[in-house]
Order: sequence, then structure tokens, then C-alpha cells
Amino acid sequence: MMGGKSSTIAAGVCGALFVGYCIYFDRKRRSDPNFKNRLRERRRNQVAAKQGTGLSKLPDLKDAEAVQKFFLEEIQLGEELLAQGDYENGIEHLTNAIAVCGQPQQLLQVLQQTLPLPVFQMLLTKLPTISQRIVSAQGSLNEEDLE
Repeated sequence: MMGGKSSTIAAGVCGALFVGYCIYFDRKRRSDPNFKNRLRERRRNQVAAKQGTGLSKLPDLKDAEAVQKFFLEEIQLGEELLAQGDYENGIEHLTNAIAVCGQPQQLLQVLQQTLPLPVFQMLLTKLPTISQRIVSAQGSLNEEDLE
């Protein structure tokens, strides 16, 4: 009987100490002068990540070397993500590569032969959105050239 009471009391004291430490740590964290700045920055990064790859990720389409580097990186990332089972992000990277590819029809033929049919269908459904982003990116580049 006494062993049960003492273990219950010990568990209660440990629980109270843990809650006390959590409250102390939270107050110390919130009183940090940079806490709000770091929190805002983290939220901005999360929002940017949720918006997808975005226009800022696309290379300068006039720079052939940057486009080639971007193309190879996107193909590699897409293949790695597909191998890991992350089909959505893998398809996103492959569509980015197709968008900047000089010969997209040939690349699509190769992908059709290598990818499973459902994954290739996902890729085909994503293509119109990436082409719209490319067109809008080229439009913004032309506007910058005018200024």
C-alpha cells in the first residue's frame, strides 16, 4: 500500500516539475527579443513553401547555362522524389524540367516509357499550370527589360 502511494506522489511531483519547466521555458522563449522576428520569418518560409516552387525558382531563360543547370537539377530531384514515393513533388520538379527543356516532346516520350502510367498521367495534368508560369515569367522578364 505504501509503495503505491509513494509512486503516485512521485509521479505527481515529476508531472508538476515538468509542467513548471514547460511554463518557464515558454516564458523565456517569448521574452527573447528576436522571437517574434524568427517566428514571422518561419511563417513566411512556410507560406512560400506551400505556394509551390513559384516564379522565383525559375532561372533566367536567356542564360543557357543557368537553364541547363536548372534542367539537370530538376530532373535529378524529380527522379529522387519519385523513387522515395513522393509523387506530387517529384512530378512538380519534372514539370519544371519539361518547361525549360529545349525539346519537350522528346523528353515526354522518354518519361512516358520510363514512368508508370498513373504517374505519367499526373505529369500530363500538371503541364498546363507550369506552362502558364513560364509564360507569366517571360512576361515579367519582358516588363523588366522595358524599364
